[in-house]
Amino acid sequence: MNDVTENNNNNERPRSPGVLKIMQSILAGAFGVQSDKRRQEDFSHHSPLPYIIAGVLFTVAFVGALIIVVKLVLAGQ
Repeated sequence: MNDVTENNNNNERPRSPGVLKIMQSILAGAFGVQSDKRRQEDFSHHSPLPYIIAGVLFTVAFVGALIIVVKLVLAGQ
């Protein structure tokens, strides 16, 4: 009976992190305030794929926002 319980526990996949947790980690990392403990927690139990995708999307949005701000400022001159 104990072997069956151990096999069931080994077959369970860890729950994926929620969108809010991923966003918090991405923003904290982007601003340089991510703690080492939180970073290790993020990548020790989960696939890095959601964090990579969110990081790329954040970077694209950030660069796009910078381009828009620069164009608005230059258009006002």
